[in-house]
Amino acid sequence: MRVIGAAVGVALIAIVLWEAFETLVLPRRVTRRLRMTRIFYRASWTAWSAIGRRHPGRRRENYLAVFAPLSLLLLLAAWVGGVITGFALVQWGLSTPLTPSGGSSFATHLYTSATTFVTLGLGDVAAASSAGRAITAIEAGSGFAFLALTISYLPVLYQAFSRREVSISMLDQWAGSPPSAVELLRRAAAHDAIASVDGLLADWERWSAELLESHLSYPVLAFFRSQHEHQSWLAALTAVLDTSALVLAGIEGVSAWQARRTFAIARHAVVDLAQVLGIGPEADAPDRLDGEGAREVCRLLGGAAVRLDARAAERLGPFRRMYEPYVYALSRRLEMPLPALLPGDRAPVDDWQRSAWDMRG
Repeated sequence: MRVIGAAVGVALIAIVLWEAFETLVLPRRVTRRLRMTRIFYRASWTAWSAIGRRHPGRRRENYLAVFAPLSLLLLLAAWVGGVITGFALVQWGLSTPLTPSGGSSFATHLYTSATTFVTLGLGDVAAASSAGRAITAIEAGSGFAFLALTISYLPVLYQAFSRREVSISMLDQWAGSPPSAVELLRRAAAHDAIASVDGLLADWERWSAELLESHLSYPVLAFFRSQHEHQSWLAALTAVLDTSALVLAGIEGVSAWQARRTFAIARHAVVDLAQVLGIGPEADAPDRLDGEGAREVCRLLGGAAVRLDARAAERLGPFRRMYEPYVYALSRRLEMPLPALLPGDRAPVDDWQRSAWDMRG
């Protein structure tokens, strides 16, 4: 049994440290399906979101927003617990004696392993053999390196989150909250600034590329929610895809080349993020916009003095089918609502207009 325990301990240490390396250090997507981190997030998010669906409105959003930072701390704690247990199993399996008692019970080895890994160094119990001292030194070094990586990991993660949210907040003035591609084009046309959409799409081309890079390296960022309940990275990305699709379908006055580039990188981000989160496209997802709805969109844009091609309504569908199955799948998994393509009867309200301290006359 002790030999098996030692073997299990070595395997546990190797698995946990490799998982931590892939998550904290490796700057690329991990395609291996059987991963401790992936299993942890799939199981914990399934349970957490199931409870969240029982809460209405803002309470639900506040509850779901806790998951990402809390799960990150729990994951780090699970890694630490796994490594500590692994080293304790190795010491126990090798029957390394301990001073001052000279005993080698598993509970004592677990205590010694914990104090060694966190570099506490109480010294009340210590290894009394050469093999035990060597393993203790290796564990102390591993604990120091792990803590250093963790301390450097959290600022990188939150900097990526902050960069993501700045552009999402700025989109509120362009497209309303939640953002709408039709509202974005209507507002630009109303101020005779339809050409300014080129610059917006160029900014969001870079934003989508940064989102793709950061969220593939750190998938936990996908669970971090925006500051306001009407905003999310998924809603913003979908609105940008909708805007690019409308321009490519036949909106005049906006660069089709810029729209094509933004559409390509934004669609790339949606597809790859669905893959890294283990989500397949939903081929039978409900249609956000049927044929009559597409014609209504064109009528609304035409009424707002947006010039568009006569065949824009029928050309819009093929572009939408390239990304909507993926954004629907992400929306269901992450509990993030998608923005409507066709505006409702009420005029959209920006988040700044919802403030309790609104001083408008």
